[in-house]
Amino acid sequence: MMSAWRPNPNAPLWDTGNTIEEQFFPDIAIQHDKQIGPSCVATTLAMIARTTGAKVTVDDFKKVTNSQSPHSWSNALKPYGMQLAYCNTDLRRIEHYIEELVEHDDLFLLSFYSIDPPSDPDDNGKLCTAHIVTLHKDTIYDTAKHSSSGGVISAHEYARLERQTKRIFRVVPLGYPRCV
Repeated sequence: MMSAWRPNPNAPLWDTGNTIEEQFFPDIAIQHDKQIGPSCVATTLAMIARTTGAKVTVDDFKKVTNSQSPHSWSNALKPYGMQLAYCNTDLRRIEHYIEELVEHDDLFLLSFYSIDPPSDPDDNGKLCTAHIVTLHKDTIYDTAKHSSSGGVISAHEYARLERQTKRIFRVVPLGYPRCV
């Protein structure tokens, strides 16, 4: 009966449906890199690609990605056997779902707004600045900071947990059915 239907506000970030939950990248070793200028996306992707042993630079990713096009990010990871899969997301602050992601014990990219976003973009069409970090297991790698000053930190101690979410992606193997 359709009249009894109600929306479910509790969709998990990574909806597994009836499939067995997997860890795709449990044993990688990420080496933190500090971004130079506004290059968080390219720096983050380079850090992830280097986990495969690839000798890549941030400039390699700047050449093939658009910082506002996650599809280009996913395509840029293909040569390294990886792609991105979109997670269910909304504007919740990171602190409200970080534990759920940590429980997956895997590799995610978290994009968040640097300030509380306004309801409308400015005259140039810009909403506000955003940033992206890597979550691997229970550790956040933030390219905006030096590794010794909070660039590599426990997910539960991350200083920006109050930020509102822009996008969440899980890094998945190349060709995974849910990839972007």
